[in-house]
Amino acid sequence: MSLSNPLPALFTPLQLGDIKLQHRVVYAPLTRLRANDDHVHEEVILVNPPYPLPILIRSQNLEIAAEYYAQRTSPGGLLITEGTFISEEAGGVPNVPGIWNDDQISGWKRVTERVHAKGGFIYLQLWALGRTAYPAVLALKGLKCVSAGDIPTPPVVSGGELGPTPTPLTKEDIDRYVATYAQAAKNAVHKAGFDGIEIHGANGYLPDQFLQTNTNNRTDEFGGSIENRSRFPLMVLKAVTDAIGQEKTGIRLSPLSTFNGMRMEDDLLESQFTHLITIVRTLYPRFAYIHLTSPRVRGGSPYAEPKPGGGSLDFAREAWGDREGSPLITCGAFTRDLAIESVQEHGGAIAFGRAFLANPDLPLRLKYNVSLNEWDRTTFYSRGPKASKGLIDYPFSKELPEDARM
Repeated sequence: MSLSNPLPALFTPLQLGDIKLQHRVVYAPLTRLRANDDHVHEEVILVNPPYPLPILIRSQNLEIAAEYYAQRTSPGGLLITEGTFISEEAGGVPNVPGIWNDDQISGWKRVTERVHAKGGFIYLQLWALGRTAYPAVLALKGLKCVSAGDIPTPPVVSGGELGPTPTPLTKEDIDRYVATYAQAAKNAVHKAGFDGIEIHGANGYLPDQFLQTNTNNRTDEFGGSIENRSRFPLMVLKAVTDAIGQEKTGIRLSPLSTFNGMRMEDDLLESQFTHLITIVRTLYPRFAYIHLTSPRVRGGSPYAEPKPGGGSLDFAREAWGDREGSPLITCGAFTRDLAIESVQEHGGAIAFGRAFLANPDLPLRLKYNVSLNEWDRTTFYSRGPKASKGLIDYPFSKELPEDARM
């Protein structure tokens, strides 16, 4: 099969912070819940599992997260990991990896070593749940559900129950969280070997809870105005960039998402996010990237499908501008054609989630326009470090030419 000439911009190099990507097909952060009960990616032994696996990994010590990310690595490609808890109090979901202790750091170091050995780049997504945590999980550790304000999460289904009422973070709590983000970033980059970090400021998690009025009803310096609601995310950004450098720092935002009961009133929404993005642009000229979720899907839902409408991200693109070495990454149910069109029109890069989950060689498949594997929803969230089905058993394409390369 022949490649189009000229090659679509999706498959051309891009400077991102202090690294140069060889293509713009990015692995999007996807929660997979394969860490152990201590939030560690650990080595396990897989012996003759009842489904196909490459023969070399059927009976050996294997860290399935390292194998998973290594399979999806391409030379000069960028992977953004699953959300990773910055501390125990920032968590509240079982089997999500952490980055606050030596065992967790060692588990992640095995991942980064595998990715770098194949010539790829990898960023760690830093995650604090806030009001979306499971209260029963927190209670086991003597912790409580917190947020910017005391507004509970709305029912998941119509007529359902509200989530628990969160406890608003005090100023002392906020300072501790900011310091924890910075330490997590240092653990990731200086100890675990990541190329950078992404702050998860999207989909109704803690930074997003401070940004939006439907979660932030504070009356102090962290609420009540656009500037005040931006204060916590900006404090986190300053602490993290001071710790590891702005060229190694990205942030994910979802202005138009309704996931986890988000999306503030439209008359404030664009002003709020334009303010934040403009300040980041001004303060951090070497910032690695901003990652935006497209309104074509319902936030972070694993069952979301493409949908028309939902608003436009043009205001965010305009606020960020065309910045050499500091691109926008966009994510959300992109097909090959839509991704090519988007990069041609707007530049930047495209992050793929479910398609990359099911196709470890997705960049090559897209470049050479060959068929894709279908994903298996039932294995998205299989728990624990031995749950390799639906993680490392998706086949590589047999349709690619022998000399296929990015």
